Amino acid sequence: MNILIIGSGGREHALAWKIAASPLVDQLYCAPGNAGIAREAQCVALDPADHAAVIAFCKARAIDFVVVGPEAPLAAGLVDGLESAGIKAFGPTKAAARLEGSKGFTKDLCRAHDIPTAAYERFTAVAPAKAYVRAHGAPIVIKADGLAAGKGVVVAQTVAEAESAIEMILGGGLGDAGAELVIEEFLVGEEASFFVLCDGETALPLATAQDHKRAFDGDKGPNTGGMGAYSPAPVMTPQMSRRALDEIVLPTVRAMRGMGAPYKGVLYAGLMITPDGPKLIEYNVRFGDPECQVLMLRLVSDLVPALMAARDGLLKNFDLRWSPEVALTVVMAAHGYPGHYEKGSVIAGLNEAEKIDEVEIFHAGTKDERGHIVANGGRVLNVSALGKTVSQARDRAYAAIDRIRWPDGFCRRDIGYQAIAREKPLG
Repeated sequence: MNILIIGSGGREHALAWKIAASPLVDQLYCAPGNAGIAREAQCVALDPADHAAVIAFCKARAIDFVVVGPEAPLAAGLVDGLESAGIKAFGPTKAAARLEGSKGFTKDLCRAHDIPTAAYERFTAVAPAKAYVRAHGAPIVIKADGLAAGKGVVVAQTVAEAESAIEMILGGGLGDAGAELVIEEFLVGEEASFFVLCDGETALPLATAQDHKRAFDGDKGPNTGGMGAYSPAPVMTPQMSRRALDEIVLPTVRAMRGMGAPYKGVLYAGLMITPDGPKLIEYNVRFGDPECQVLMLRLVSDLVPALMAARDGLLKNFDLRWSPEVALTVVMAAHGYPGHYEKGSVIAGLNEAEKIDEVEIFHAGTKDERGHIVANGGRVLNVSALGKTVSQARDRAYAAIDRIRWPDGFCRRDIGYQAIAREKPLG
């Protein structure tokens, strides 16, 4: 079969790497792709926002199945357009993608269906939002309602910081994404990512993961799209995973089906594991990035039949096999990320880095210029490794990073530290 992947990041490189290994695939395309994806698939200069062009390409190349990676084309209804044109696609419809496209929508759904989440209120005006913050104090969390590429959440440590975030978001600092905002209580606990495949009715749990959102070591600095991840997440015990499924995911799937917007695709629950159990921080309607990279490294089963079963409503009797090994990925980003950064710097040493045992490098923001790999984004590389323990996977990933010559890049040096602390014997 002919498959088209939509996207150009590290998540899409990991998906392309895994899908390319399937015996079911005849021809694999990716639009627009990147320098790493070009090793697995034929990259096509298509704009995912141009639905008519994507549909025309699919018809011209007899595409049997489209896998949509990023959230923006999902929220814009690309899956609806493809399915209307008779092209099978993996991912939620525009109506179902509201679970990520509108934080207010999801918070209201949680409130209506008793799904555990942080207390919150929604605002469209500065004055009442500031009054709410003053009444509740800090720390407090300010979130733009819409999609903001991982930059729409401010964990304010002071009332002044919260007020500044309110002014920035409602003042147009994030464009249309900030026309409304959600203010919610600051939850205390350990974060984890819980993934399921959904077919509108059944939710099939995938492996768990944990990512590192802050830019710098020790969870310092601004929030980012993610600076590293590992799988499995030790905090997600079998009992905690069961609670997340029963108390959060399944009520959501039932609610979406009840409102005529059945959820099909991958559903990613960002959780806070509190003393009272799991609480939902937010939903994403696609694989996490960089969590997808560690999930694909650990997935033993063929990914393609699983994605097709989700689309076709056939997950009920489906199962997936996972490697018992730990996977860990470290994001290498351009200096200045998540703020201003330069593009075009040359990256060397990738071939030497990939020679290290059990290491795979997924490209995020790269392009090939006359045979040289150059940086073309904020998050540029995902240096990933497998190991019997988090420590072993971490050591392999950083050994690979030490072979990469890219003076214009940086990475965190403490990915996996919470899990590694659990590995150390007591006393």
